[in-house]
Amino acid sequence: MMKYWYETVAVAQRILTELIRRRRSLISWGVFPISILVINSIISAEKAKLSIADAYAQSAPLALMGAALFFSCLGGSVATVVAEREQQTLKRLFISPLSGTSYFLGIFLAHGVIGLVQTLIVYGITAAVGAPFRGAIWLAGLVILLSVFAYVGVGFILGTQFARRTEDVNSLVAAFGVPLLILGGAFLPIALFPPNLLRVAKLNPIYHMIGALNSIAVDGAGLVQIASDLQYLAGFALAMLMGGWLSYQRMLRVERRL
Repeated sequence: MMKYWYETVAVAQRILTELIRRRRSLISWGVFPISILVINSIISAEKAKLSIADAYAQSAPLALMGAALFFSCLGGSVATVVAEREQQTLKRLFISPLSGTSYFLGIFLAHGVIGLVQTLIVYGITAAVGAPFRGAIWLAGLVILLSVFAYVGVGFILGTQFARRTEDVNSLVAAFGVPLLILGGAFLPIALFPPNLLRVAKLNPIYHMIGALNSIAVDGAGLVQIASDLQYLAGFALAMLMGGWLSYQRMLRVERRL
């Protein structure tokens, strides 16, 4: 068991080290959610006549789920998988003592660390402007963790099945992700959706991510109040983990034949 843990940490450390060396992705993953947070907060404060603190409190779940975690955990995992294939890392994996399971978990751990840092940035800014956080931190952490699992799982599926080159990553994430972000309420308030579109939106995991975190942070909701959102997220995250693992195994079989 400890062997898998050490290998998983080593893989995550290598991925994070490469990102730190390149820096551009890390800077973008920090600047983008901050800009979304600030812009949404200014608009909310002006149009909804909210205090700046309340505007930031309401905008934080949108910035975290719809900007930060989506592009770092989903887009980042797609880019990581594609880059590893292009750099022949998987070929070297076959002749090394590193297990495929540890490699799979290491990518999850690396993007989980990135998601944690982004969470601290977004909610650090909201705390700095005096925005209240009314719910249980552990419950918000659970929602964020499930969201990271879901995003990275989807990233594995997309990266192993649909992206072949680095150039494919941006177009794939944009084509797949932007409609989901809009339907999830990341860019437009859910209240503006017509009834038919709202029913479709409720099938979108991003809708439940934002809704659950907003209920916890802004309304102080507990486990009972977000039970339906949490159940949906847990089921979706589990399905994406399984789908990501199966896609990863299929990719390894293909790579061995090449």
